[in-house]
Order: sequence, then structure tokens, then C-alpha cells
Amino acid sequence: MTGARHGVALRSPRFSPAALATIALLSVTAAWGSTFFLIKDVVTRIPPADFLAVRFALAAVVLFAVAPHTVRRLSRDRWRHGIALGVVYGLAQILQTTGLAHMSASVSGFVTGMYVVFTPLLTAVVLRRRIGRVAWIAVALATAGLASLSLRGFSLGYGEVITLAGAVLYAVHILGLGVWSVGRDAYGLAVVQMGTIAVVCLPFALPGGITMPTTTGDWAGMLYMALIAGALALVVQTWAQAHLPATRAAVIMTAEPVWAAGFAVAFGNESLTLRMLLGGALVLAAMYLVELGPRRSADAEVPHLGPV
Repeated sequence: MTGARHGVALRSPRFSPAALATIALLSVTAAWGSTFFLIKDVVTRIPPADFLAVRFALAAVVLFAVAPHTVRRLSRDRWRHGIALGVVYGLAQILQTTGLAHMSASVSGFVTGMYVVFTPLLTAVVLRRRIGRVAWIAVALATAGLASLSLRGFSLGYGEVITLAGAVLYAVHILGLGVWSVGRDAYGLAVVQMGTIAVVCLPFALPGGITMPTTTGDWAGMLYMALIAGALALVVQTWAQAHLPATRAAVIMTAEPVWAAGFAVAFGNESLTLRMLLGGALVLAAMYLVELGPRRSADAEVPHLGPV
């Protein structure tokens, strides 16, 4: 006989959509962080533009093949949103990858991570939303954590400038997802974004022909980047941002270099340093603030254009 029939409702603990979105977004950052260790040398054999074009084309084809109806049911507005987001993300990828050829990977990671600063600025300027004190403190802590994890000296050159432009575009993408993403359309929107990103990268890969992976290891890295750190990650991010304000999402996403450092120590024969511990602690403190701090000042809520 059930507890309900005795007048006692048996309730299992349930997470709120925002809590589930936070956990999902942290899982995405873990996938992104693992890629630094797994495929850091692939682009020494495959031109970056070729790698990006093939990666996102594979992701788009697989996502569409799994659930084509999710794309067909998208409204015309959702198609426009997906294409716009894909163009922004694709250009950001190209800028970041090009910049990486002119600077160290550690500095590139820090400069790219500056989207955590640009996201609340864009939210305040473009959407005219007030960003609370707690959110700004979290942004400052996350930035300091990124610096501790990444920087070993810093000079502003060509690579840094175009990577910074890429960071602005990543912030635009985060903000756009916060405004346009709805839970029921997350999968279809991710497919459209993936296809658009591949199209954006293709013109940069075509001169000289597209170089494909030739070894089992390179194919494994390509497939992991396309299907796990690409397709699945973007579906999850698109869904998660239907339930999270943009600044909270940006702060949570700064966990990526923390995961990257952890994978490098665990599997890449790197030593655990005080800088890693300090940087990781600062990023975790930032996430604690936006997740457990006062909600009314943690972030300006971004209006979603449709039901979630």
C-alpha cells in the first residue's frame, strides 16, 4: 500500500531547472577542458580552418541524422536565430584559432575567457539590464582565477587583439543564447548552429583543399571534438541557457580552464602548482557567489523570447 493512500505523499528530491542547467553547463565545461589534453597537437598536422570545418560539419550531420524532425519544426524566427548564433560562434572560433598561431596557449586561454567580463557589459548596454554587485564581484574573481591559471607574462600583439575580438563574439553568443534559447527547441537550434558554423569555416579551409585526418589518433580526436565537445556540448549549452541568465552562464563556463588544468595534471604529466590551486579556488568562489548568493542581485534576468 502506497504512502499516498495513507494520506502521506512520498516525494523524491527534485532539482530546479536552474540547478539542472548549472550541472549540465559544468559538464559541458568538463568536455571542453578535456580537449586541451586530448588533441592539443592535432592542429600541427591539420590546418586549423580545415579541422574546424570538418569538425562542425560532422557534428551537424550526426545531430540532424539522429533527430531531423527537431529542425523541421523550427519556426522561421528560430532558423534566423540559429543562423545568427552560428555565424557569431563560427567567426569567434576562427579568430581564436588564428590568434593561437601568434601567441601561447595559456595567454590565449586567458584572453578568450574574458567573455566573462564582456557578457555582463553587453547585458547592461544592449539589453539595458542592471547587473548586481554580487555578479560583478563574481566576474572579478573569475577573471583573477583565469589569470592565475593561464598567464605567464602578457603583451598585447596581433594574436591578443584578434583573440580579444573572438572573446567579444563569444560573449555575444552567450547573450544571444540567453535571449533566444528555449528548452523545447534546444536540439534543433543546436543543429542549425552547427551547420552554420561549418559553412562559416569552409571558405577559410577550401584554399589548397581540405586536409583530413590520416591516423587513428587524429580521427579519434576529431570525432571526440565533433560529437562530444561539439554536438552534445552545444545541445546541452543551448538547453541550459534557456534556464540561466547570461552572466551566471558566463561565470560557470570559466570552469573550463580549471577542468583543463585538472586533466593536464591527471593525464598529461603536468605538476600541480600553487597557481593552479589558487586559480581554481577563485573560479569556484565566483561560481559559489552566482549560484548561492542573493538571486535578486546575482544577475540581470534575460528575457526569453518564447516558452522554455
